[in-house]
Amino acid sequence: MKSLVYKIAETENEFEQIFRLNYKIFTEEIPQNEANTEKRLVDRFHAENTYLICMEGDRLLGMMAMRDTRPFSLDEKLQNLDSYLPPYQFICEIRLLAIEPDKRSTRVFGGLGLLAARYCDEHDYDLAVMSGTTRQAKLYKHLGFTAFGPLVGTGDILFQPMYMTLEAYQKLKASAKIFTDPFRK
Repeated sequence: MKSLVYKIAETENEFEQIFRLNYKIFTEEIPQNEANTEKRLVDRFHAENTYLICMEGDRLLGMMAMRDTRPFSLDEKLQNLDSYLPPYQFICEIRLLAIEPDKRSTRVFGGLGLLAARYCDEHDYDLAVMSGTTRQAKLYKHLGFTAFGPLVGTGDILFQPMYMTLEAYQKLKASAKIFTDPFRK
C-alpha cells in the first residue's frame, strides 16, 4: 500500500468521492437507499458533517462522518435517546463508516479510528454514539462500544445503537495495540 493520508475532507474531488463511496456502500452493498443513475449519494446531513477520510494519492479509501448537531439520526430512530445513555457533557454521532471493499483488511480502519479519536479529543467529546451494522457488532464491542436499546432499521438491514464513553476509549487505548499511530513516519 502506498503512503496513506488521513485528514478532514476539504476539496471538491474528495467530496465527490465521498458521495460515490456512500452510494457504493449504502445503496449497492447495504441496500438502504434508492438506486440512481448518477451512482452518488449525498448524505442528508452533509452540510453538518465533518468527513474524516483516508486517501491514497488521489483515491479515497475510506471515510466516516462526525456531527454534533441534534437531532442525530439516532434521535429519529429511538424515542428519548438520552434515556439510554450514560451522563455526558459533549456528545457526537459517528455515521457513514465506509471503506472500499479491497481495503477493509488493511490499516485504513485503524487509521480512521485514530483520526476519529483525535477529532473527539480536540472537540472535548466525552461520548460518541453510532448505529453499527449487526454484521460487525463483535468488532465494535471489541473496540469498546456498548450496545444499547433495540435494533433499528428495516427488514434485513438492521443496526445496533452503540455508544463509547471517554473512559472506555482511554482504557482501550492504554491496553490495545490497534492504536499504533499510522501518522508516524
